[in-house]
Amino acid sequence: MAPPPQTQSDSVLTIILNYRTPQMTLQAAEAALAEMEDLPGAVVIVENGSGDNSWEELQAGAASRGWLDSGKLRLIRSPVNGGFGAGMNIGMDAGLPDGSAPGFYYLLNSDAFVEGTTISRLREFLLSNPGAGLAGSFVHGTDDVPHRTAFRFPSIAGEFEMAARTGIVTRLLSHAVVAMDMPQQETQVDWTAGASLMIRREVIEDIGGFDESFFLYFEETDLCKRAAQAGWRTHYVPTSTVAHLGSASTGMKSWDRTPTYWFDSRMHYFVKTHGVIYAALATLARVLGCGLYGLRRLIQKKPAADAPHFLRDLLIHALRSAIRPKTAIRETRPHSHVPEEQK
Repeated sequence: MAPPPQTQSDSVLTIILNYRTPQMTLQAAEAALAEMEDLPGAVVIVENGSGDNSWEELQAGAASRGWLDSGKLRLIRSPVNGGFGAGMNIGMDAGLPDGSAPGFYYLLNSDAFVEGTTISRLREFLLSNPGAGLAGSFVHGTDDVPHRTAFRFPSIAGEFEMAARTGIVTRLLSHAVVAMDMPQQETQVDWTAGASLMIRREVIEDIGGFDESFFLYFEETDLCKRAAQAGWRTHYVPTSTVAHLGSASTGMKSWDRTPTYWFDSRMHYFVKTHGVIYAALATLARVLGCGLYGLRRLIQKKPAADAPHFLRDLLIHALRSAIRPKTAIRETRPHSHVPEEQK
């Protein structure tokens, strides 16, 4: 028997990461599988060390729907929660069911639901644009409110503008605003959200997968940055659409306090990309911007915009990072384990 092909250049591996949302993950997989019926490739669900009954629910749900016998879906279980990037790396490492590498990796959140030809439009775009390495979708909430998913890379000026939340500052620093106005047509961007993101296989071969030092947040920013440095473009493709619940696994919408891993990821991005001095200046810019908005709150009765104690937590984290730079950033968790798989 001839060995399986090493790559399938036009195929798509859709990767869905589950963390304590098994029923929602099954819904996301159902929508993805419906579209994948007409596309070469497969879907893999990575159960990312939830520590609950997610694995059993995923097994039962997939079996009852006949997915495990279809050859289009695999379940893989990670015994540890290494974060978003680490989980996606497991999925990409798994490859297609026959062991070959796909032409494209499609990353889909467990609370994101593809609509119509979402996956095929991203695939067609990348097939038609050889210099494009990554492509993301137009994302809207389940309430149809658009989510911003087209971004510029973070910078010192962008940190100040983001925190100041003041019209004149935004106009003066329009070139640095991280969250771009929603493009109405296909546009090259610095980076786009990982909720619905297709990546050309060659990009991963060139730059590697996600940096697992990022537990959550900034990991796709870093990936797109490294891709840009290697000569690959990132594009926003609004004809590819996804309904996204948002923060189902992280609870970001209801944070009482910004978690340490967010500060860790932010600091790691700036230090890795620009160096320690730039990272310190970026934090100073964020502090000054927060101060300006705080003054507006006092004078104009503006509402709170950040999680409680955000500025204090930012300063404390920055000071700890300066004192203990090697321990302030979360260490990478290498995948020395062998994930459990059910086909």
